[in-house]
Amino acid sequence: MDVKTGFFYFFSLVMLFSAFRVITARNPVHAVLFLMLTFSQASAIWLLLKAEFLAITLVLVYLGAVMVLFLFVVMMLDIKIDALRRSFWKHFPLGATLGAVVVLEMAAVLMSGFRVTEEPQVLGAVGQLPVAVSNTKELGVLLYTEYVYPVQVAAVILLVAMIAAIALTLRARKDTKTIDPSVQVRVKARDRLVVMKVEATRAAPAAPVTQEEVKS
Repeated sequence: MDVKTGFFYFFSLVMLFSAFRVITARNPVHAVLFLMLTFSQASAIWLLLKAEFLAITLVLVYLGAVMVLFLFVVMMLDIKIDALRRSFWKHFPLGATLGAVVVLEMAAVLMSGFRVTEEPQVLGAVGQLPVAVSNTKELGVLLYTEYVYPVQVAAVILLVAMIAAIALTLRARKDTKTIDPSVQVRVKARDRLVVMKVEATRAAPAAPVTQEEVKS
């Protein structure tokens, strides 16, 4: 067994263990952390399979954005773990059925086998020697040549969704104090600082003497 195969089995074992802990961890925060570990091991396996673009995309999109968002949401929510434990057996038949279906599908794929193909090689101009092929470069060339219109349509849809999300969240509220930058730029010193003229300090007038004090 070479080093590459050893790393493949190591990453696979860690990924299977972390995936099992995702569904068995009692604490939701721990489950999210194990899910992040699962994604990281899957990206390492993709790197071994020379799928660099998929590995980097998994790390940047899921680990860098989605899973961090899930982690903060789970930490901020007041999740009642006792109530979830009581409803476990209520949803156990449906979960067991779906799990059995997934196991059967994976078993069918593994038993049927995979068609092993050799890695494509590109011959160079000098001496007809094989040249290394960059999967990321080839994928980028394919996206921006043959599939340029679907990429542009997807970009426009994502832009519209982003603008809609910002417009829905930026609503004016009457109970909050907001600052207008245009007003702050045009502000002058006399609008912020007012000099008040105060009279000079004088001695306090003497208190009048009462009749009781005179008799004493």
